[in-house]
Amino acid sequence: MVKSTQILLLATLAVLAFLPRFTVAQQAGLSKVWVPDLGNGTYKNPVLYADYSDPDVVRVGNDYYLTSSSFNAVPGLQVLHSTDLVNWTIIGAVFTQQPPQARYNLPQHGNGVWAPAIRYHKKKFYIYYPDPDLGIYVTRADNPAGPWEAPILVKEAKGWIDPCPLWDEDGKAYLVHGFAGSRAGFKSVLAVSRMSPDGLSLLGDDVLVFDGHEKHPTIEGPKFYKRKGYYYIMAPGGGVPTGWQVVMRAKNVFGPYEDRIVLDQGNTTTNGPHQGAWIDTPAGEDWFMHFQDQGPYGRVVHLQPMVWKNDWPVIGSDPEGDGKGEPVLTFRKPAVKGKPAVLATPATSDEFDGNQLGLQWQWHANPQVGWAFPTGAGYLRLYSVPVPEGFKNFWQVPNLLLQKLPAEVFTVTTKLTFTPRFEGEKTGLLMMGMDYAYLSVTNQNGKLQLSQTTCQNADKGAAETTGAPVAEVAAKQPVYLRVAVTAGAKCQFSYSLDGQTFQPVGASFQAREGRWIGAKVGLFCTRAGKTNDAGSADVDWFRVE
Repeated sequence: MVKSTQILLLATLAVLAFLPRFTVAQQAGLSKVWVPDLGNGTYKNPVLYADYSDPDVVRVGNDYYLTSSSFNAVPGLQVLHSTDLVNWTIIGAVFTQQPPQARYNLPQHGNGVWAPAIRYHKKKFYIYYPDPDLGIYVTRADNPAGPWEAPILVKEAKGWIDPCPLWDEDGKAYLVHGFAGSRAGFKSVLAVSRMSPDGLSLLGDDVLVFDGHEKHPTIEGPKFYKRKGYYYIMAPGGGVPTGWQVVMRAKNVFGPYEDRIVLDQGNTTTNGPHQGAWIDTPAGEDWFMHFQDQGPYGRVVHLQPMVWKNDWPVIGSDPEGDGKGEPVLTFRKPAVKGKPAVLATPATSDEFDGNQLGLQWQWHANPQVGWAFPTGAGYLRLYSVPVPEGFKNFWQVPNLLLQKLPAEVFTVTTKLTFTPRFEGEKTGLLMMGMDYAYLSVTNQNGKLQLSQTTCQNADKGAAETTGAPVAEVAAKQPVYLRVAVTAGAKCQFSYSLDGQTFQPVGASFQAREGRWIGAKVGLFCTRAGKTNDAGSADVDWFRVE
């Protein structure tokens, strides 16, 4: 019997030796719905199954930092960190109030921060980002986790987008950018400007360096590099859903540039692989990160191997050997010097035990004092906020506390207690996009009534439709709200009064993307009009499983 027990123990230890190594604390914070690191030296795409649109990455030493478009969401320009390009965590954001503040105190769907670029120069981190209606901004920091300097308007211009700097070996600096046809009146061309060495102002006139109308329509999102005497501009062509990755090279910074398609969908299921970043590693490898548009899930991020042949990059796999790659779904992880990276994923679930909101949360506009308060008692308090004048639907509401969808299939459950003080106050769990749906508790006729609301074409001002109440909630009684998301972003809402048995509510809802972003899931608390006090919702936890 002793011998059998010893054999069983040895067998168990042998199995454990091949399991992913991470601490209890790391395991507790790990996503329960998508982990790209397969634990055996390989990874699966996407490495970020969330809407980190238009990603850019910079390496500093052995660390990698990623930022992406944040549009009207605040905190804006989230910054992520990794040591192996596979395991990522959110470490901060550039701003908690998007400038100009008055403009972004109201939802500005599809406006705000478009495709940014992150770089490291003379011991400072730089992020350049465009506001397509205002111009090109830059912000700097000593630490990528923040604090970041207040953004400076480098160039006031309507329609300038997607900037990326380049500091040359001779100390001169340049900025490449594209144009938004909706603002500038023309598109599909790229231009380069001379820039001051400190990166805070542009010098002289723009120089047109590439016209993509003939071969690469809607070329935009350029990234600027130099390698072995060549200047490289890497940019997506062909549009978001089905486009391709273009690389241009020239011996002179202002051209002329020759061009080549280096990555497209090929025979894979990864549509429109483009717009991202070339990264070299301390181990001497090259990699490329790009997005894939998945509709209601947003623009998720993939990692591709990359090699150089005849001073052209080849990205992904190249089964035909023609220099044009196609995406991989699984591959070996990037080589890392020293200890392997621990398993990590961007935060999703939140127990609200801290004194700050989790870094995964973003508001739909600049947050105002009094919208939400972390508490020392282990819950988040949301106060009801009056809906805007002329309210039609939640497309107009700024105090939506949301986060990105974290995988193709997942379930969100939240526990909250509602304490209203006025007629019409309500709180709930929301799946937000151009179509949206939510499950809410409403103070109606002196009762707390639970019902589902949907809105089709919210972006066009359509009215909400609310179903008949399905339950009444007693005062100070916790209620559990849930949305289960299945393949294709189909959503089924349900509720529970005991946390054990959940009752489905309404028909399945098809989630839909927002303006240039994926759908988002989260919380709200509103009231119909202004009063001298407010009801509140105490959110005990928000769990993604």
